Amino acid sequence: MGARATGRKLAMQALYQTDLRGGDITEVIQVFLTDSQYATETVAWATELADGAWAYRETADQLIRDFAANWDLDRINPVDRNIMRLALFEIDKMDTPNSVVLNEAIEISKKYSTDESPKFINGILGKYVESCSQA
Repeated sequence: MGARATGRKLAMQALYQTDLRGGDITEVIQVFLTDSQYATETVAWATELADGAWAYRETADQLIRDFAANWDLDRINPVDRNIMRLALFEIDKMDTPNSVVLNEAIEISKKYSTDESPKFINGILGKYVESCSQA
């Protein structure tokens, strides 16, 4: 797994921990990422993604509500919710191609979430990306 893919995985894990435990993302990053065995560039990328996605979560959560028809945000699996928060931040605020972001989100969900999650995440993120291209 490359540095950027590993960074996405670590960022999702930091978001998940902060989401479930509450508290400050900076503290979670400090404990979870800074003291890790990962390369400096991987930790820097993960930190940038986690910080940015956490700050962007209100916007991301609204987008998830808008594109997840008939799903209350609290009913969405917390892993899936944080994968989508991360992906939406990267789609909207970073220069990564949308196809890469979608593929990475699906791969993370295959490893860390339920069997239904890849299809669910792909559906929501795919609809969002499609709506952006039509705008």
